[in-house]
Amino acid sequence: MSVKTILIAHQSATVRDRFAAALADARQEYVVAGTATTLQSTLSAGMVVIDLALLDLALARDADPGAFVTEVRGGGPKPIPVVVFAGSVTSAALVELLAGVGVTGYVNEHAESQRIMPSLAPHLFPDNFNRRAGTRVSVSLPISFRAGQTIAAAQTRDIGPGGVGVRTMEPLPAGTPLQLTLKLPGESRDLSSYGRVVWSDRRVGMGVQFDRLTAEVQALLAELLEE
Repeated sequence: MSVKTILIAHQSATVRDRFAAALADARQEYVVAGTATTLQSTLSAGMVVIDLALLDLALARDADPGAFVTEVRGGGPKPIPVVVFAGSVTSAALVELLAGVGVTGYVNEHAESQRIMPSLAPHLFPDNFNRRAGTRVSVSLPISFRAGQTIAAAQTRDIGPGGVGVRTMEPLPAGTPLQLTLKLPGESRDLSSYGRVVWSDRRVGMGVQFDRLTAEVQALLAELLEE
């Protein structure tokens, strides 16, 4: 595994320290920023090549999130890939805006230490992963989810190998871990997986990022996306 340099930009020192420790354990380099000023200074100094930026949108304060991400990515021939901390995403509209400015994914700031590097690896080493990982299809399928004592049924908005959009009038807060149960076309039994809410909007529902998928579910999703 080659060594990469990751920028950890988050207003919480606890989050920065946990991610830094996980990257250090994986023998990866990192730089940190806790304010917009520090972030700008780190990028403008040009002392180190950033391979991936983990960005807390709250650092933008009143600035436009799209412009903020664009500034972080830079205008050079090779813009910095940006992964956004899921807790700073406030709506489905913002997810669409971020996709338009090149955000490649989301990471849970509350992730357990052992889950941090696996969640970042597809963004750090994209050539080692399926290039169709971001493919999503719009499809309405029955789905139920459970988080603690909350159990609810809903319909999917879209689905892909990395996650699923859920239509519900009672979305769970961003960052909530949950168990999903859904039925794919042509399958007689229900399929279960675990995930975490990455965005929540009462107008349209919520987005869930998969945490753990069995090889069987991954294969079935791949077949669905190829149809």
